[in-house]
This record gives sequence, structure tokens and C-alpha cells, in this order.
Amino acid sequence: MQIHLLGTTGYHPNERRHTACFLLPEVGIALDAGTGMFRVGKRLRTRHLDIYLSHAHLDHVVGLTYLLDTVREGGLERVTVHGESGKLAAIREHLLSGEIFPVGLPCEFRPLSREMGLPGGGRMRHFALAHPGGSIGYRLDWEGASLAYVTDTTASASAAYSEEVRGVDLLLHECNFSDDQAEQAKLTGHSCASPVAEVARRAGVKRLVLVHINPASDAADPVGLEAARAIFPATSIGEDLDVIEV
Repeated sequence: MQIHLLGTTGYHPNERRHTACFLLPEVGIALDAGTGMFRVGKRLRTRHLDIYLSHAHLDHVVGLTYLLDTVREGGLERVTVHGESGKLAAIREHLLSGEIFPVGLPCEFRPLSREMGLPGGGRMRHFALAHPGGSIGYRLDWEGASLAYVTDTTASASAAYSEEVRGVDLLLHECNFSDDQAEQAKLTGHSCASPVAEVARRAGVKRLVLVHINPASDAADPVGLEAARAIFPATSIGEDLDVIEV
């Protein structure tokens, strides 16, 4: 099972990264639909696409307006956008308002169930995250492969969601700031390096990849990777177009 990192920053794209979008091409699943969404169509290996949204902030949903090209490039027969009902309503009312985007999208909007089946015999569940306006994380499990996606929240050693990600093969976790910006992280509802690594260590995950990197920097290491690795050695920073085997 592969996951393609198509957008690894937040807020806005920069020269190095697009905003949040992660694709599992073999099963036709995308996690979030930021500006990295324009890369999905040519990578899909299915005739369907299920997009699971963490929340409705623009850096995670603006790529829904790219679906016309995604459907054409991927030869898609079905696109379903999944999310919390209130977030889906806000997207349809505002982002897809006729004054902003006067073209209907070729997709269905479907509120989340607590636990959902996935292609290939997998299961998915979602869990609440603390973030201004609300956010959710996802855990996906198949026989022999598991991953969790946690974005837009402030990590801490006591984070309730740690139990939701316990033991996964891969944890994709936001890390917008370095440790010396902890106050800014708390103020904006984001995470810095050491607390994220502590979540990974306590949850017993196998691998941690940091995403939702601050777009204000295009440095190779804008978050302080060594601080994270001192706590959880199997940590790396995700880069756009990385392909990870789960």
C-alpha cells in the first residue's frame, strides 16, 4: 500500500510545497483536498475517488474546485466527498456559492459515519481534534497495513487522540512550528516538533512523518528534526511527491 504526499504545507503553498492532500492511489482515497489536489488525477489507479476531509479551512478544501480536471484526467466514474455534516454544508454554501464557483461539481457529499468500510477489506474511523473551528483525524486499517492522519491540532503528551493512533505503521502528523515557537503553535491550534514526537513515542507507532509544514520557510528542516528524533528516532519530514510504502 502506497501513500503519495501531494501537499505537505498549510495556509498557502510556497515554492516547495502545496497545501494538504495525501493520496492512496491503489484504493482511490484522498485525505484532504488542498492545492495539492491538482496532482491526484494522473496518479489514481481506480475509477472512483473518496475524499475524506479533516475540516473546512481553505488550505484543506480549496482543491475541491479542481475536481473538473481530476475527473477528466483520472477517467473517474464516481467522486464522493466525506466530512462532518456542518463542514460539508459550509463548503457547499460558501466555497461552492454561485458567486464564487458557478459550476456544479461532479461529486456527492456524504456525512461521515463513526466507522466505515474501505476498499480491500479495510476499516476507517475518525476522531475529534482540538483546533479553532474543529477538526478530525483519521485512522485506516487493512490486514498488514495501517496509518493515521492527524492535522491541525496542538499536540501534547496527554493528547486524547494518542489512543486512536496507537500502534499504526505510519503516523502523518502536522508540525507547523519548531519548539521555540510553542506559544505561536498553541495560539493558532497547531503543533511543534517535540510534542508530536512524544505522541508518536507514547502511542507506539512505527514511523512518524511530519506534514503541514509552515509555508513561511522553504528550508530543508524548518521544524527542528533532531529535536523530534531525540524523542522518536523514526521521524522524518514529508516532502511533496514523496511516496511512502505502508
